[in-house]
Amino acid sequence: MTDNDLSGLYEKIDAAASEVAQDVIEWRHHIHQNPELSNREENTEKFILERLEEIGIDGDDIVSGIAGHGVVAYIRGGNTDGDPRTILLRADTDALPVKEDSGEEFASEKTDQDYPGGPFPIAHACGHDTHVAMLLGAAKVLHGLRDEINGDILLVFQPAEEGPPAGEDGGADLMVEEMDEQGFFNPAPSMAFGIHIGPAPVGSITYARGIQNAASETVKITIVGEQVHGSTPWQGIDPMPAVGDVLSNMGQIYRQIDVKERFSITLGHIVDQGRFNIVGKQVEIYGTVRSLTTDVVEDINRRIERYVTNIAEAHGCTGSVEFSDEIPPVVNAPEWIDAILPTYERVAGDKPVVEIPPSMGYDDVSEFIARFGGVYALLGGQDIAFTQDGKVEKVGDESRGMVPNHSPQFYVNDDALEYGVRLHAHVAVDHLMGELNAEVAGTEDEA
Repeated sequence: MTDNDLSGLYEKIDAAASEVAQDVIEWRHHIHQNPELSNREENTEKFILERLEEIGIDGDDIVSGIAGHGVVAYIRGGNTDGDPRTILLRADTDALPVKEDSGEEFASEKTDQDYPGGPFPIAHACGHDTHVAMLLGAAKVLHGLRDEINGDILLVFQPAEEGPPAGEDGGADLMVEEMDEQGFFNPAPSMAFGIHIGPAPVGSITYARGIQNAASETVKITIVGEQVHGSTPWQGIDPMPAVGDVLSNMGQIYRQIDVKERFSITLGHIVDQGRFNIVGKQVEIYGTVRSLTTDVVEDINRRIERYVTNIAEAHGCTGSVEFSDEIPPVVNAPEWIDAILPTYERVAGDKPVVEIPPSMGYDDVSEFIARFGGVYALLGGQDIAFTQDGKVEKVGDESRGMVPNHSPQFYVNDDALEYGVRLHAHVAVDHLMGELNAEVAGTEDEA
């Protein structure tokens, strides 16, 4: 087929996306005002189920409770021409422990009193509210056009992308495992696709060719001393000096690995068992290790373990390190990028489509793309513009400028949502109707 053969279907997609746009905005506002942290997305799950049922998707084609609060649904295409395929469209559903300061009328005021380590304020400071709303909008569009589509759309609403609490399983890895056990990959999807909203011009689409997002893992460092009353510290072993040395010496690892290797070590959370008048026995340090090449991670891990063990011993303590939640990099294979660029340009219209460098941010959508092949698109959602010299300028008197994800001030212009609905739907139709193909089975070897 050619673009001309599908032009009528594209027009129907765009018209349907325009019709559903206000619903998508209202869905987004509801989800935004009612955020839930990773592995606690119970009400978000219920909201998704209600919307899918309203859209008219057969109840037998909707399954909930996957990987905790994940939802999976099929839209069955009715066009039997050619060789039917399945495309997987994914959106993440969880929020962050951030106190929102966006100024939106629909800003979150929620707090989770019971979350491990909390209480925490909660906000959709990474845009997952928009991801859910856009995929629901695309579901409504595609369901309405299902009789003209050859193949199936597998909708995946995934919890815990930001990472489950310590000691809990969750996220894409568990979602893939449980979906596989329940037969969702028989036959396997021939493409996985997702969208992440971010600080770029409304309607723009950015992408990296090859590695787009870093590999990541969680690190837990434990330093154990000997508890004692604060009035007699010499009778115990204080783990705090060892913790201080561990934190200050992590920077030395950057001097021991080739500067061309892009990686980061972030230690961002400390839990102490002590008190203002007690020298505690144990301190736990939590963080992440990220890298654009998986080869260097083992070397980094060995160095972290060596520093922790030796520094702890020098202070009379014991030290140990645990690595978990290993997430592969997001890799947009060049063949997939070449195949999808015409779709990007059609959807973006007069908005920019721009290749960008890789990001050190991680996203566990990589679990789906590594297994089935596909692409992760970055959709712009802010009131800014790129200048010819590569700078960013505000657009409009009310613009809040460029604000990164995870910031308390993070915002998304609702005008971006219709672009996301159209992008999901155009990609699905192009792939299922034979316009978007790549001769690669996955990206695991690319990393």
